Amino acid sequence: MRLLPLAFLLLPALAQTYTVQKGDTLFRIAKAHGLSVAELKRLNGLSSDLIHPGQVLRLSAKETPPGHPYQEGLAVWYGPGFHGKRTASGEIYDMHALTAAHPTLPFGTRVRVTNLKNGRSVVVRINDRGPFGGRYIIDLSYAAAKAIGALSATRVRLEVLP
Repeated sequence: MRLLPLAFLLLPALAQTYTVQKGDTLFRIAKAHGLSVAELKRLNGLSSDLIHPGQVLRLSAKETPPGHPYQEGLAVWYGPGFHGKRTASGEIYDMHALTAAHPTLPFGTRVRVTNLKNGRSVVVRINDRGPFGGRYIIDLSYAAAKAIGALSATRVRLEVLP
């Protein structure tokens, strides 16, 4: 099984940090990751709103448990407009299957997605690429989003499974 070691090589992509990009503001970063500006400042010991490109900000006080890389952020879903079309992995997208798009995890990786508001979770298989841009961390199929009650942008935790 070669995919599991690859998933662990991708730990930086699953870390609870964000590297500041040119033009970023604390407000934009906090909003994109479901935090308040005050919480983001507290997590990083910031006394002012000044940040600079390349600066690494913590997004969570929790450390990643050994052997269980995870990421927290916002999830969205995609469905009818992509149903029946080819995914980045080459398979046909089925909005009724438990699949998802992630920007970096290898195709075939199984990920537990937990809705942090209601505690419901679902296991999905990565078969596509996306979302692109900094706001969202995963695109769920319609079936996966419905299973956890995430039919609008929802704060979730992703956990890579063995």
